[in-house]
Amino acid sequence: QVQLVESGGGAVQAGESLRLSCGVSEVSGRRLVINIMNWYRQTPGKQRETVATMTRRSSGTVTEVADAVKGRFAISIDFAKNTGYLQMDSLKPEDTADYYCKANVWTPDQGCKGCWGQGRQVTVSS
Repeated sequence: QVQLVESGGGAVQAGESLRLSCGVSEVSGRRLVINIMNWYRQTPGKQRETVATMTRRSSGTVTEVADAVKGRFAISIDFAKNTGYLQMDSLKPEDTADYYCKANVWTPDQGCKGCWGQGRQVTVSS
């Protein structure tokens, strides 16, 4: 069974930075491989928004970042630590949301396609 545990986030002023972490683990300690990690955000009354995606390929990784955060947010994965990150710089009040990570993970068993973290709140004040 794959688990995603998020940490980070909080409340900051506009222009400041935050980093979210998403630790991936397999409850029995078996080997796992993160193949895809997504970061989403959601605010009440709005549709969930994809913020960033990193996909593992045989030749390396491919990243995609939403236009709304391009140049300010960066996604990364430390595959040795099975942890993904969302670095958020130059934060704006409109970045205020609950942020969630999601991953497709290989394990010797069935792995996980679309396992979610618990979410972290990010609040940016002007």
